[in-house]
Amino acid sequence: MNSRRSLLLVAILLGVALLAGTLMLASRPAAPAGPLVGSNIGGPFSLIDQNGKPFTDRDLQGRYALVYFGYTFCPDVCPLDTQKMSAGLAAFEKQQPLLGAKVVPVFITVDPERDTPAVLKQFTSAFHPRLVGLTGSVAAIDAAKSAYRIYAKRAGPPGAKDYLMDHMAVIYLMGPDGKPISFLGHDATVAQVTDELVKYVR
Repeated sequence: MNSRRSLLLVAILLGVALLAGTLMLASRPAAPAGPLVGSNIGGPFSLIDQNGKPFTDRDLQGRYALVYFGYTFCPDVCPLDTQKMSAGLAAFEKQQPLLGAKVVPVFITVDPERDTPAVLKQFTSAFHPRLVGLTGSVAAIDAAKSAYRIYAKRAGPPGAKDYLMDHMAVIYLMGPDGKPISFLGHDATVAQVTDELVKYVR
C-alpha cells in the first residue's frame, strides 16, 4: 500500500512539474520581430544528410533551425562558427530544455565535391549530438545557396585538390514556418547565440 501511495505521489509531482513548465512557457510574452522578418532568405531544398538519407526543408517544418553554410576542410572559420553555434544551443538547452528541443542545428556544405555524407558524419559528431550535416549534388547545393543568399566560390588554381572555399559566414535563425528571423555574423560569441534563442524561440 505504501509503495502504491509513493508511486502515486511521484506521478502527481511529475504531473504538477510538467504543468508548471507548460504554463511558464505559455505565459512568456510573444517574441519580437527579428531583423530578417519579411526578407526572402530561405526556401525549398533537397539534400542528403550525414547518414546518406534524403533531407529537405520539410524536415524542419514546425521547428526552429540554426543554419550555417561552410565546409569541413575549412582551416579555421567554419569549425569555430560551428562550435559557437553548437555551444550556444547547448547552453540554451540547459536553460530551457523544452524550447531547446525545438531548435535544430544545421550545417550545409558549400563544398559538395569533398564533403560526402561520411566526411560530414565525422565532422558533425565533433560538435552537437543533433547537428545535421547536409550535402548533395553541385546543382542541389547551388540551389540551397541561392535560396539562402549565400556567396561561396572555390579559391586557388583549377584542378588543385587542397583548395579553399571563399564563402559568406553567417548563422541564420529560421522559424518553424521556414521563414527567416535573425542572423549572427562570424564575430558573434557563444553567449550571443544563446541570447538570440532566448529572445526569439517560443
